Amino acid sequence: MDLRFDGKTIIVTGAGSGIGAATAEELGASGATVIVADINLAHAEGIASAIMKNGGQAHAFAADVAKPDQVQAMVAFAVEKTGALHGIVNNAGIGGPAAPTGSYDIDSWKKVIDINLSGVFYGMRFAIPEIEKAGGGAIVNVASILGSVGFANSTAYVSAKHGVLGATKNAALEHAATGVRVNAVGPGFINTPMVADALDAATLKFLEGKHAMNRLGRSEEVAALIVFLLSDRASFITGSYHLVDGGYTAQ
Repeated sequence: MDLRFDGKTIIVTGAGSGIGAATAEELGASGATVIVADINLAHAEGIASAIMKNGGQAHAFAADVAKPDQVQAMVAFAVEKTGALHGIVNNAGIGGPAAPTGSYDIDSWKKVIDINLSGVFYGMRFAIPEIEKAGGGAIVNVASILGSVGFANSTAYVSAKHGVLGATKNAALEHAATGVRVNAVGPGFINTPMVADALDAATLKFLEGKHAMNRLGRSEEVAALIVFLLSDRASFITGSYHLVDGGYTAQ
């Protein structure tokens, strides 16, 4: 068993930047045909082009994961282009505004839940039947350290990520017998555009100090774990939650 994915098709959502892009690129380098899905088609096309320039196979697709019809179309596109689907990484997500629960904006709550939780459900809902048709495969849902702990003024994000863990465990129980493994990863604060571009220097320094390693993580460090969980080397791992957090939750 190895980390090669020759002959396999894997979708990565939110793959236009950050963790999704790093995961798509590593999968492409490992022989997978990658469906690079992102709400921003230009970003998806850029990552797909980079994969192909490095000798891999990739197709770009524009999808808003909050809309089930677009997620269904994304899965259909993958099967149409390559003949089968063997895995999906449900990575697309947003942070949402910072506010306490008692004054959190209702529309912002709905948007975060629609993307970060419902989007993961839609990905599994439409991918699982195709993965089963292909003879089995794997799903990785990108949760967060905030899927297991709280974080003040982030009620929608924390609630969504806790929900992702529940959905992961449930799907794993339901589909283990048909050869579909389902796991979640819990990144700490990672140096991605969603984090680095949204926060000031003082806040970033504070977040670095919350990790035992005293730094933010890198996208490729999370991608390495995701790719392992998708691979045959993780053949007896399902329904579990794997932290890659630089010691954040150890403190």
